[in-house]
Amino acid sequence: MVSFDTVNHDVLMHRVARKVRDKRVLKLIGKYLRAGVMENGRLQQTPEGVPQGGPLSPLLANIVLDDLDKELERRSHRFVRYADDFLIFVESRSAAERVMASIKRFIERKLKLKVNMTKSKVAPTDQATFLGFTFKGKKIRWSDKSFKTFKHRLRKLTGRSWFVSMEYRLEKLAQYLRGWMNYYGISEYYRPIPEIDHWLRRRLRMCFWKQWRYARTKVSNLLKLGTYKRVAILTALSRKGPWHLSRTLATQTGMTNQWLKDQGLLSVKELWVNIHYPTTVR
Repeated sequence: MVSFDTVNHDVLMHRVARKVRDKRVLKLIGKYLRAGVMENGRLQQTPEGVPQGGPLSPLLANIVLDDLDKELERRSHRFVRYADDFLIFVESRSAAERVMASIKRFIERKLKLKVNMTKSKVAPTDQATFLGFTFKGKKIRWSDKSFKTFKHRLRKLTGRSWFVSMEYRLEKLAQYLRGWMNYYGISEYYRPIPEIDHWLRRRLRMCFWKQWRYARTKVSNLLKLGTYKRVAILTALSRKGPWHLSRTLATQTGMTNQWLKDQGLLSVKELWVNIHYPTTVR
């Protein structure tokens, strides 16, 4: 992993100038690099480094590391790189340690970049991560860290203390689920997906229950959804919390899986299956 906070501007501009002849463009890029960043409300000078998050930054990063690609190709290494994240594949640990030391020297001496050693390591393929994925044999999976972040975000979107309408909540939840699965859906790890769906449905039932607030409102809504009157009343009068009551007979027979789907809740399972087995989805 390479740190672009310390990119030498002269080295970068020299490489850009190999292909770009227009001095006006070069001057504009130079201004972009030296524009500075806001820290605690104050403008800080940027004598080195590439601004993070800017639209031009990924392109500039690739320009800097183009020489690294060529060096790895010259050495006949098998590798994959996306921006500053890359893997180099060798046959043994001893070879990996030699290559890592050699490439680190090349990056620091030739490209004038610093290697982030806390994020760089020698490891078997099934212990490495790349762009949020890990590899188990010939199968690709999302990493534990990526999945933990996914669940944390879902917990926030389905938090009962987020005081927004259910329509808005479900809209934002759907946007996040689609985006996450469009990226991580290539993972071949299916086992936790049904559990996520079950967990999401329960959390949504909890949110609806919390928003209904009053016992009379809860009874009225449950009756409209087909729950038996006695069961609806006993559940509405219960002093137990929304999370506990979200798994009762009353809430599950009222707020059924299909009803939640009709409200706009997406199924993670269906999104995953649609990616891996598109012809089986109806």
